[in-house]
Amino acid sequence: MTSDQDRPELRKIIEEMADSGFTGVALHVNDERGEWIATAGAREPGGTERPPANPYVRIGSNTKTFAAVVVLGLVAEGAFALDDPAAGLLPGYGLDPRITVRMLLQHTSGVFNFTGEFYEDGTVAPGIPSTIAGREWVEGRFTAYRPQELVRLALSKPARFEPGTGWSYANTNYVLLRLLVEQVTGRSLAEETRRLILAPLGLSGTLLPENDPEVPAPHSRAGYRYEEDGRQVVVDVTRQDPSWVSTGGDMISTPRDLHTFVSALAGGRLLPARLLAEMCAPHPDAGYGLGLMVQQTEGGSTVLTHNGGMGGHAALMYSTPGGGRTLTAALNYVDDAALSMAAPFQQATRRLVKEVFDGAPSAAG
Repeated sequence: MTSDQDRPELRKIIEEMADSGFTGVALHVNDERGEWIATAGAREPGGTERPPANPYVRIGSNTKTFAAVVVLGLVAEGAFALDDPAAGLLPGYGLDPRITVRMLLQHTSGVFNFTGEFYEDGTVAPGIPSTIAGREWVEGRFTAYRPQELVRLALSKPARFEPGTGWSYANTNYVLLRLLVEQVTGRSLAEETRRLILAPLGLSGTLLPENDPEVPAPHSRAGYRYEEDGRQVVVDVTRQDPSWVSTGGDMISTPRDLHTFVSALAGGRLLPARLLAEMCAPHPDAGYGLGLMVQQTEGGSTVLTHNGGMGGHAALMYSTPGGGRTLTAALNYVDDAALSMAAPFQQATRRLVKEVFDGAPSAAG
């Protein structure tokens, strides 16, 4: 690990993140200079103790990248093909027969998002009580959902568009993939994730919690605020039943495990080259491949990424193609129905990515 003084600009950025409203940040950068770790802010809202250096954190939609690797690993083993109709592999749900495995992975199926749909005109079609629901979500955060229940709710709603004709991010796609994996293999997604990813990479800090509300120690605290009788109420939501989002974003990991995972993935150690290329082929409307985004930095570098947030916890995960340089982080903050931290989140990640990836080329790619 290098010292904080070696990278003063990165140190400045994370300190400013804490000043802008994030409770705490634990940042890991791995490149030709080695591993660099720094923290800023606090472990819990209103506290003074620094965040742990390598905390367990709810990684939100980074879960989708893990699930996509499992699906593509099964494609590599010949269990099914990317362009197979999903309905043939997952009978009994009335899926549109035009929807393929690829469409689920790339969010081009058009299925309704069970956590709520945001439309271009600013309207929102609610789904289950999620973090956009305020107090209702807080009070129901220990509700247990079955993935079949989430899927049936989504499929009871009108599709957003005809399969394959558009792009719209929907957690439903990945819960359908979970059920498809379990139907085809006869094993749980957790078992297949351990077999194809966690065990080969030795990821001891990465968990699929199912209905377990706990986050292992060490971790930082997640908060959520809502308004009641004209005053702001802040609740500790670190403990919650993550089944409300299921495979859309329920996993727990650490910045170090996320580095190991994304570096191995980008470096070609988890998938055959042809399937990694498919994963990294972005949709023209969104830059989204198959469970992974492909972005260009301000300086013209290419990065592979998938970030995620979940009720006061968030994780960053970036890598160069080849895996030689990575940026991973655990964030904790106070969430709310208005998604108040979304703009600071986007601004901070742009600054971090520019600083890490637009510098001198990594010797390892």
